[in-house]
Amino acid sequence: MKNLINSLLTNFNPPKQEDLNLTALMKVLQYKFHTEVLLQSAITHTSIEHPAGTGSPFERMEFLGDSVLGLIIAESLFARFPEYSEGQLSKLKAKVVSRKFLATVAKEIKLGEFLILSREAEKSGGRSNSSILGDAMEAIICAIYLDGGIESARNFINRLLFTDYERVLGKRDMINYKSKLQEYTQLQNQAIPKYVLISESGPDHDKSFIIEVLIDNEPAGRGNGHTKKEAQQQAAKVACISLNL
Repeated sequence: MKNLINSLLTNFNPPKQEDLNLTALMKVLQYKFHTEVLLQSAITHTSIEHPAGTGSPFERMEFLGDSVLGLIIAESLFARFPEYSEGQLSKLKAKVVSRKFLATVAKEIKLGEFLILSREAEKSGGRSNSSILGDAMEAIICAIYLDGGIESARNFINRLLFTDYERVLGKRDMINYKSKLQEYTQLQNQAIPKYVLISESGPDHDKSFIIEVLIDNEPAGRGNGHTKKEAQQQAAKVACISLNL
C-alpha cells in the first residue's frame, strides 16, 4: 500500500488553504486519517492549477475509489439479498454506485463545503455540482482505502452509503426514467426512445449537455445535465411526466 501512496502523491504539491479544516472533515466522515495529505488530495479538484511538473491525483483517485466501491457494494448486496438474481443485483448495484446517489449522500453531509476548487469552478456552482460531488466521494473512498486498507473502506461505505440507501433510493430523483420510458414504449409497440444531443457547452471540468428524447421520431422531452447520461435521464423524466407515467 505504501508504494501505491508514494506513486500517487509523488508529484502532488498541496495548495495552501488557510481555511482548510481537515479535522472537521474527518469528523464528518467519521474516519481519522493517518496520512492526512491523502484526504487533502481527495478534495483537491482537477480545476485547481498547480506548478509545472505537479498536479492533483484527483482523477486517479476517482478511478481506484470507483473500483473499491463497486467491490464492496457487490459483496454487501450478495450477502444481504440471497434471493436476488444476477440481473436484480446488477440493477441495484448500478444505483448505489452511481454518481447521482453518491452526490445525494455528499450533499447530505455537506461535502461541498470542504472541496478545494478553482475560482471558476466555485463561481459556476461547483460546490453543489452533482458530478463533482460524486467524483469527490469516489476519491475519498480511495483515500480511506489507501490509508487504512480494505476493512476501513468497507466500514466507511457500509456506514455512510449502505445503511440508509433504501431511503435515499426511494426519492423521486433516483428513479430510472430511461428504463421506465423504454418499458412504456415497448408495451405500446412503439420504437425504443432515441436520445439526440442538442448542444454542449462549458469547460471540460464543468460541461453542460442538452439532450432531447424522441419517440417514433417525435420530440417527447428535453433535459440538461453535467453528463450526457444525466441529461438523458432528465429528458426521459420530462417525457414520463408528460405521458402521466
